[in-house]
Amino acid sequence: MQPEHLNIAVLVSEGRHPVSGRARRALQDACALEVAFALGGELEVIHAGDPERPALQDYLGMGLPRMTVLRQGQDDDALSVLAPYLDERQPDLLLTGIHAEQGEGSGMLPYLLAEHLGWPLVTGIAAVESIEGDEVTLLQALPRGQRRRITARLPLVASVDEAAASPRQLAFARARRGAITEQLPVAPRRDAESHGWQWQDARPRPKRLKVARAKTAADRFKQATAKAQGGKGQIIRDDPQAAAQAIYDLLVEEGVLRK
Repeated sequence: MQPEHLNIAVLVSEGRHPVSGRARRALQDACALEVAFALGGELEVIHAGDPERPALQDYLGMGLPRMTVLRQGQDDDALSVLAPYLDERQPDLLLTGIHAEQGEGSGMLPYLLAEHLGWPLVTGIAAVESIEGDEVTLLQALPRGQRRRITARLPLVASVDEAAASPRQLAFARARRGAITEQLPVAPRRDAESHGWQWQDARPRPKRLKVARAKTAADRFKQATAKAQGGKGQIIRDDPQAAAQAIYDLLVEEGVLRK
């Protein structure tokens, strides 16, 4: 049975649209907030940065009555203000995204917070299945759609993967009704390690092109249009039993199901 007074903290950051570059809610942080909504309990959403950033209204538009913002400069270290604040608040469950959508985006913050608080960390979760007393069962997202069930004890830090439930749509009226509570940390610390860095947008690594070794134009055309020889594909028609068996065998082979 879930504890009556479950305290959940969610860390959110300002995201960036991958095409337009417009500031928005970060997708993974919004997924973490959606997971927290499904759990119920007492929820506090925390952002370290500028309370005037318009992207914060997106989180309020998801139905938050209030949000806590720890004011700090753009070049300050978020860990220096979040760690002492969480020391004081001591939530049962701390949810974050895996990494930020802009800025350094190293994905180290959940690890550093877990180390500072002395709590276990579970990365890339897709759902929180249950909480019984101080025992929580999590579903971790793995490559190729696989899932792994993990049991841990509270308090706990968990980063949420994009495979979690999609965040709800925004509502303009809710964003207008929500309030931002600003707090001034005692001493934000400048991120000295990033001083002097040269920043540029991350770009996907280009794919290596297949080099055609044929000598004639006919051979090059044949190589370009030839069907890839995968070896495992098959087409089953008019036989539902055989199709179901093929799907079952594939799931067993990939480790999703056990015989």
